[in-house]
Amino acid sequence: MRLGLLYPTRNAGEDDFLDLAGRLHPPLDLAVHYFAWPSDVDDVGALDLAEVTDAVRCLGSDAHLETALCDLEPFDAVAFAVTSSSFLTDTRHQLETLRRLAGAPATSTTAAFQDAIRFLGFDTVSLASVYHPSLSDQFIARLDADVIHRVDASAGSDRELAAWPAERIVDLVARAAHPAAQAVLLPETALHANRLTADLERAAGCPVLTATQVTLWAAARLVGAQPTAEGAGPLFRV
Repeated sequence: MRLGLLYPTRNAGEDDFLDLAGRLHPPLDLAVHYFAWPSDVDDVGALDLAEVTDAVRCLGSDAHLETALCDLEPFDAVAFAVTSSSFLTDTRHQLETLRRLAGAPATSTTAAFQDAIRFLGFDTVSLASVYHPSLSDQFIARLDADVIHRVDASAGSDRELAAWPAERIVDLVARAAHPAAQAVLLPETALHANRLTADLERAAGCPVLTATQVTLWAAARLVGAQPTAEGAGPLFRV
């Protein structure tokens, strides 16, 4: 079964998805389908907060998806791997649009976090957010769990986040750790966190759900797959 990863920025964090997909058992047949940012967005890193918010909201809008995914190839299921664009709009409506455009089951990173939290039965979580607090608030509003602690990094563009070294990612999760949290959430698809799971869980003292983990897990479920892997987080436990 072939899965399509819908991703907007080349050479950002899509290689992390492909890496995890390849080390699962059985491996996932994952292909990246790139789609463009809105035509008036040149450099996300040069935008102020209000402009970034407008840009990522537009990226996930019906009108933009209709145009950007007009050349979408056939997949058995698709995953919209843009966290912010999937929580700055109505998640359920966005999935309906994606299903219609793809002609196949669809998930998004935000929907995947929702499903993973319910599946694992987490009631209390903490948040290691790379976003500005106002954007983190939008993500938290989509969760069916109590966020008892949070860290907001107010970081830059997806390209900047893709270049974060391992120690910076681990530090963010360590600062988000809380003794009453059942898990730490790391909701950013540009971070290269796939090979850091063990380090992240040691820093957190509990399971850590990354955007890469939950997105691939939710996409696999759409095609009836239940892959496993060592050191890939609670959703892929052997």
